[in-house]
Amino acid sequence: MCKKIEAYIRHEKLEDVKQALREIGIIGMNIVEVRGHGRQGGIELVGRRGTYTVDMLPRIQLNIVLSERNVARTVQTIQQTAVTGNKGDGVIFIYPVENVIRIRTGEEGEAALTYEGDIDTRADASVEKMSE
Repeated sequence: MCKKIEAYIRHEKLEDVKQALREIGIIGMNIVEVRGHGRQGGIELVGRRGTYTVDMLPRIQLNIVLSERNVARTVQTIQQTAVTGNKGDGVIFIYPVENVIRIRTGEEGEAALTYEGDIDTRADASVEKMSE
């Protein structure tokens, strides 16, 4: 079964997260610039005209669809790389994916998600080496 990871992270952490994901073999991903807030409800700023609240903060939404066996490692990588220790570091959602179809080739399921050098092909190669 495939899963979708939807992570909301700070803008300044995007490059670090992308690099860490590349290192573990995550090749395919999408990002969307979004605005919102979580529990903190926004931030309070002080300006010349007084104090005001900014309640819709800019964040990056990172979307990754991958095989279920790689979810824990990918989530751990995002979590370790995106953390600052401050409120507003983000949140990660994990959803089931019923099917994936590559438009160009018609491949379905995990075959549609596999790329040369990605986390799945690396895992397969390391399993083959271990069995030798």
